[in-house]
Amino acid sequence: MAGPHKQVSEKTPKIKLTGKIALVAGATRGAGRGIAIALGEAGATVYCTGRSSRKNARGKPPTPGRPETIEETAELVTAAGGHGIAVRVDHTEPAQVRELVRRIKRRHKHLDILVNDVWGGDALTEFGKPFWKVNLDNGLRMLQQAIHSHIITSHFAVPLMFSRRSAIIFEITDGDAFYYRGNIFYDLVKISAIRLAFAMARELRNRNIVSVALTPGFLRSEAVLEHFGVREANWKAVAQTKSPNQNSKDQNDSAGDFMVSESPRFIGRAVLALAADPQVKKKTGRVFSSWALAREYGFTDLDGTQPHWGNYAKRKYGKYKICDEQFYSYWVPGLIELIFPDWFSAQSKRN
Repeated sequence: MAGPHKQVSEKTPKIKLTGKIALVAGATRGAGRGIAIALGEAGATVYCTGRSSRKNARGKPPTPGRPETIEETAELVTAAGGHGIAVRVDHTEPAQVRELVRRIKRRHKHLDILVNDVWGGDALTEFGKPFWKVNLDNGLRMLQQAIHSHIITSHFAVPLMFSRRSAIIFEITDGDAFYYRGNIFYDLVKISAIRLAFAMARELRNRNIVSVALTPGFLRSEAVLEHFGVREANWKAVAQTKSPNQNSKDQNDSAGDFMVSESPRFIGRAVLALAADPQVKKKTGRVFSSWALAREYGFTDLDGTQPHWGNYAKRKYGKYKICDEQFYSYWVPGLIELIFPDWFSAQSKRN
């Protein structure tokens, strides 16, 4: 079994997406920012959207407690070699998403890559509390922010992908398995992202559009680095300052776990690998992990390693079942497809 932070001698394959138009919904920070920058490295034009904007900030952080903005992400995309375009959009508001897509259509006529990464639920999640004790308003807000927003965005954006020969949709989730995730609303959000990828794949199966769900491992986001009191440049110093096996009451933040973390660019490189794979349609409708895709496609994290959260977690905490061939066999074919075999295919051809 490969080590959790395998050092790899070969370089990450260079991928070119020059001329490709991408929309990263939720690009302000974390996985969304890492994906946007990776797309920029490949030469793509990237629309970086979210609510955290410098505009109208009036000297205050656009998001309480967080300094990141979509403009900053767009600048990083451009600096990486692409073309970053920041647009302030609340993806829970259909009118704003409709206008965003109209803007992309006017300027580029099409869309090649859609990344649904809108989240913002960390501060709303109460892990370990039963559903009858959690804050209901916060829970319902999570569903709106991270499920409704994804559906709204796909509803307007996907038709702009119909004319492309290799378009792809990414639903960013947490975990490549169907286990319960410790909070009923968090669980619904992350499982729904996987199910959305599957459902869209079924309805798009007669078009050249792939839909997949993608999970990072222990993500070394801006907020996580701040939690540990380090920066990306010195993150491994945590191993000398914190107990290797001691987790906080409400999250897995032991130093041992953190040592198997991955930068946001790692999942960005997973997006690149899938977007550039001419055989990616074989993967449509399924969920994939950054660590497994790294082994398959040969890419590495920024430090040249291939962190493998899945292997590490199974060794430390115990085995669990991921979504595999047997799991997907329960999903296809469904009863409705057996009753109406041409239902969605006929609709997709007409529309």
